[in-house]
Amino acid sequence: MNKVYLFKYGLTVLFLICTLTTFAQKARFSGIVVDEHNLPLPGATVAVKETGQTTAADKDGAFATANTTLQSLTVTVNFLGYDAAERVLVAGQSLRIALTPNSRSLAEVVVVGYGTVKKSDLTGAVSTIGSKDLNPGPITNPLQQLAGKAAGVNVTQTGSEPGTAPNVRIRGITSLIGGNDPLVVVDGVQGNMDLFKQVPPSEIESVDVLKDASATAIYGSRGAPGVIIVTTKKNRNGKSTVEYSTNASIDVIGKKLELLNATQWWEQAQNYGVPASANHGSNTDWFSLLTRNGYTQNHTLAFGGGANSFNYRASLTAILQNGIVINSNYKNYIGRITATQKALDDRLTLTMNLNSGIDNARYSPPSIGRAAFTSNLVSNAYVSKPTDPVLNADGSYYSDPNVFQYINPYAVAQTVKNDVKANSLFGSLRADLQIYKGLSAGWFGSWRKVDGNTGYYLPAASTVSTAIDNQGIANISNYHQDEKLNDISLSYKKDFGKHHLDAIAVYEYQIQIYNGNFSQAKGFINDIATYNALQLGDLSKVTPGDFSSYKNDRSLVSYLGRVNYSFNNKYLLTASFRRDGSSVFGANNKFGNFPSASLAWRIDQEGFMKNQRVFSSLKLRGGYGVTGNQQGLAPQNSLQLVGYSGVTYFGGQSITNFVISQNANPDLRWETRKQANIGIDFTTLNDRLSGTIDAYTAKTDNLLFYYAVPQPPYPYGSIAANVGSIQNRGIELTLSYTAIKTTNTTLTLAGNASYLKNKVLNLSGSINGVPLNTDYVGWGANSYLIKDKPIGSYYILQHSGKDASNAETVVDQNGDGIIDQGSQSPDRVLEGSALPTYTYAFTPSFRYKNFDASMVWRGSGGNKIYNGIRPSFSYFENLGKSNVLASAVPLGLFTSQYGSDLWLENGAFLRFENLSFGYSIKTDSRFISSLRVSLTGQNLALITGYTGVDPEINLSGGNGSGYDGGIYPRTRTFSIGLNVVFK
Repeated sequence: MNKVYLFKYGLTVLFLICTLTTFAQKARFSGIVVDEHNLPLPGATVAVKETGQTTAADKDGAFATANTTLQSLTVTVNFLGYDAAERVLVAGQSLRIALTPNSRSLAEVVVVGYGTVKKSDLTGAVSTIGSKDLNPGPITNPLQQLAGKAAGVNVTQTGSEPGTAPNVRIRGITSLIGGNDPLVVVDGVQGNMDLFKQVPPSEIESVDVLKDASATAIYGSRGAPGVIIVTTKKNRNGKSTVEYSTNASIDVIGKKLELLNATQWWEQAQNYGVPASANHGSNTDWFSLLTRNGYTQNHTLAFGGGANSFNYRASLTAILQNGIVINSNYKNYIGRITATQKALDDRLTLTMNLNSGIDNARYSPPSIGRAAFTSNLVSNAYVSKPTDPVLNADGSYYSDPNVFQYINPYAVAQTVKNDVKANSLFGSLRADLQIYKGLSAGWFGSWRKVDGNTGYYLPAASTVSTAIDNQGIANISNYHQDEKLNDISLSYKKDFGKHHLDAIAVYEYQIQIYNGNFSQAKGFINDIATYNALQLGDLSKVTPGDFSSYKNDRSLVSYLGRVNYSFNNKYLLTASFRRDGSSVFGANNKFGNFPSASLAWRIDQEGFMKNQRVFSSLKLRGGYGVTGNQQGLAPQNSLQLVGYSGVTYFGGQSITNFVISQNANPDLRWETRKQANIGIDFTTLNDRLSGTIDAYTAKTDNLLFYYAVPQPPYPYGSIAANVGSIQNRGIELTLSYTAIKTTNTTLTLAGNASYLKNKVLNLSGSINGVPLNTDYVGWGANSYLIKDKPIGSYYILQHSGKDASNAETVVDQNGDGIIDQGSQSPDRVLEGSALPTYTYAFTPSFRYKNFDASMVWRGSGGNKIYNGIRPSFSYFENLGKSNVLASAVPLGLFTSQYGSDLWLENGAFLRFENLSFGYSIKTDSRFISSLRVSLTGQNLALITGYTGVDPEINLSGGNGSGYDGGIYPRTRTFSIGLNVVFK
């Protein structure tokens, strides 16, 4: 009996064990790993927290695992370039896990010119901005996406005229006439700032800004003002994508100047004895008449795919903008394709880029007005009296015959044609062949062509006096740009135990050809053909200067090499040398040598740092380099040139005269910039806080400048030469702190700041034994180049009040009873300079599940602005023929013969640059992988004491910097965006 019971109970226990085992085998856990566009991430690593097991996602992003005892598992998912995600899996329920791109990972590989380097191995000063960190919104130029994003990179948007590109300066002013625009490199193609017009903003993957000489010296003569390297998006192998992005905005005027209305104007006119005949009885708001709400649209359709050894990506982009001034607009169409093909068992890689762009713009006249005030069309709205009518009784445009060179700004806006068109094309092909393990050879070639033309028509109906005198003026200007670049390279990478070597040698040749022509006609019987039929003009009105043409070229040959060496992954060395020869220099100085070297110490890798928990990473950097500059020189600046000098009638015949128009200088040579940089990179607080601190000093020697020379011995009064020097010193700080980081929520507080001090060291010297005592050189309205002072220092008379006749008075500094207004007058005093000394930005970002938000606050200061609009519209002596500012009434000045510091204002500001909200909508559609909507506001607030329209004016560092003569207003923009990725 006992055996029977034992048998029964044994069968029961065995049945239960089999049941439990069967149940445990059914505890299956699965999921799919996708990216931010809901596309699979094959190869993603999935680690099980409870067991330590690891698996990988397949080609569809799917993974699966099993467990015999648990009904839920915690997994951590990792993929290169994305934040790790921790999720809980429930048995039998597949989970879709979406990873978020990691900006730190995206920046692990930095493009440094002719190659890449890991960020941890970087020895120079480089700022990297990933695509998700670029400023969002309706962007017309990619530079707008960089504003506030990098320390020492000052992006200034002067006004919001359609299609107008921002100005950018990297670590200040490097030259006076040699060019301060950084070199732009787009997927290996080198160019000037206009190359950005051919880059679709939504197609940028990353931007690397090379700032110090040790990083830029590899670009030699073109790297002195810094280098901006743009890498566009590529498709990953095995993935086909179709993506549509759009953004549409309403653009409104952020601020306008307050002038007197018709009632106020007449009230003041009576106080100052303006005759009643000057009051024409109208009530016209000229500014409102000329302006409107604008709009901007961005559309991009991108698609790509790839399989095995081939991948491609193509895109079509349209940027459409209607300006806030009537009859102004901008249209930019960009098409691009990039493809990569591997061959010879993946030893050969071919990369092709092709980009085409079409620009069409209609601008308001850039410089127009009366003899007493010439500016843009918007600023001319301030001139016209509010009591002037727009139209005459017969419907023609009103013009006041009692006012010299009167213009009707509405007539100008409606009748003047100023059309600018450009067709551009650039392509490149790169071939990289692995010859032997670690040894590769490369060839790169690029070709860029730009064909542009401008058509301008100024009819008599515009009311502009020159147009009336000539019965209409029409002109056409054509230009053609042809740039070719070829380089051959040999690179070698090898590890020798604890030693790592990465070296490259390059031969490069560039040639640039420019040609164009200008033709003009006057005297038209009607306005039907505008500028499209110059032959309809009156040939008897042709004068010298009505037609011209040009053609020139420049070439650059370069030999360069760079070595990256590291020992034990702790001690890093980068050394480069470049020898450039340029056709633009004198016969005695065609070539220049540009060396650089930098060191880095990864302190965190040392043994004494292993037990500390303060720093996750800590690196000390230092470097020195020399770069050259030739940008501002024309191809024949070193040669003696002759030019047209009118016609002489002699013996009954007309004889064309010529005169020397440029002095020869066979010693014209490279402007050189020597820069030293020391920096530290760190992460701390468990990787929550990361930062970079850089300090630098840079000196430009052999400064290119046009110096005044005596006649004789020189036949012409100035010469391009290398005599002076300038200096920049600065410090930069970048910080990023992750305040919150959980599975669903991330809050990052980031910002940067920079301080820069520049000064003119010297402008005096000698050329061929002829002494040059050059100082107090005019550099704008009351600003000068003065030895040992900042560029564009204001040396100005001090306002002291007004006399009994309401005329302005100034301080007689030396008490001699005479107000000397000469450039070196003892009555002038130094009162600041035109260029900012500090810039800063605050760029926080937030994410909660599918919702994200970001903002940009940025500002600058330490500079002064000469507000030229205020004196133009503050003197009541002009009241009978123009309007005045409302601020002129309490000032009560009738006239002035001085340009005093009354009009000199603090240029500091803080701008709420950008605020963006986005939401990614989950979708189970068969056709849509991901859907994201966004709302963005730009230029939402401006905090400044400056009384002009906007403190962001011309800060290029050239002649006229810091002067506000009237700018196109800056708009406040509200936009909605949509991004759709199709399956």
